[in-house]
Amino acid sequence: VQLQASGGGLVQAGGSLRLSCAASGRSFNTYIRGWFRQAPGKERDFVATIGRSGDSAYYADSVKGRFTISRDNAKNTVYLQMNSLKPEDTAVYFCAADTALYSGNYISTRPSDYDYWGQGTLVTVSS
Repeated sequence: VQLQASGGGLVQAGGSLRLSCAASGRSFNTYIRGWFRQAPGKERDFVATIGRSGDSAYYADSVKGRFTISRDNAKNTVYLQMNSLKPEDTAVYFCAADTALYSGNYISTRPSDYDYWGQGTLVTVSS
């Protein structure tokens, strides 16, 4: 069972990158999927999450309007389209999967909500 993140790299401020997170070993189509990031010396922060069917998404205020999370359940893959990148977006980006079933309107934004993690992909935004 593995999540494999890819698509990171070096980009100038204002540029775009698209991250992918492919799952293997089992289907992750029934799980909530999320992206987090961790800058050097800082904690792992929530970026975005998407519901099981892909019809609901939630974003950190710092990326709202610039990043878009999506999923392709046929490919067992989740994406993070990042536009208008800023130097402060520089971090290692991690994808994750939350297997829990929640009642009500709970949104998974804490790292402890997630059960499976990818290895991370580095995004560097130069000024």
